[in-house]
Amino acid sequence: MTHSLITQWKNLQSKTNNCLCIGLDPDITQLPTGYSSNLTGLNDFLKDIIDASITQCIAYKPNISFFEAYGIDGLNMLSNIIKHIDQTVPVIIDGKRGDIGNTSAMQAKYIFDYFNADATTLHPYMGLDSLEPFFKYQDKFNFVLGLTSNPGSKDFEELPLKNNTTLATTVIQTLSQWNKTYQNIGVVVGATDDKLTEARNIDPDLLFLIPGVGKQGGTYETAYNAGKNLTDLALINVSRGISGAVKDKQSIKTDINDAIQAIIKPL
Repeated sequence: MTHSLITQWKNLQSKTNNCLCIGLDPDITQLPTGYSSNLTGLNDFLKDIIDASITQCIAYKPNISFFEAYGIDGLNMLSNIIKHIDQTVPVIIDGKRGDIGNTSAMQAKYIFDYFNADATTLHPYMGLDSLEPFFKYQDKFNFVLGLTSNPGSKDFEELPLKNNTTLATTVIQTLSQWNKTYQNIGVVVGATDDKLTEARNIDPDLLFLIPGVGKQGGTYETAYNAGKNLTDLALINVSRGISGAVKDKQSIKTDINDAIQAIIKPL
């Protein structure tokens, strides 16, 4: 049975002709001209980004740490932003959670019940009992860190194991098996051709959330071609490449549209 979010993402892909996930990483110091340098200005900027892009993407990915940095007011802003999106497209809270079971249960409650996010990101290091509280939310989706493209991925993810694979390969293989039971598991894979090809060869159908396009050096076309699954679906995240393209409040609609068109290629 196909997960309801997969169906929604496929429908949005058909409408938008892309697989763009827009990252929301609010930073007062990076506000364009025309916005006040406070949380009100930041909140207005995020809402304007959403209003300018909501018909041109298939997901939003607010990074919770950028909201947490502003304390309770920042978390209230996150709640308001999710309500502003109003379930038009799915929201993935980038929280990278995963802890001992009873702690994870509270983390899942926070992200899925309090914020009403559709999906989140998780760390796999502590194993199934640290992830299962999230998996048990059957109507939600979970992207578990698999093979990232940051320099530090060599420290642990790419370590060779005795079975002639790497730790990352073992993680993705295990997630593939778990997904047969839970059917709401995807993988975070960095937007480089070698990483995506390596991960995709492990399982042709797992859904990938792919960060690293734009300012971090990956390209949308490469990420899509190497990262799409058997149904031609992937979630390709761009954050600064879109928000950083806005020059002025008055030109935000044009700036956002131009940035999106420069990033995506027709599927």
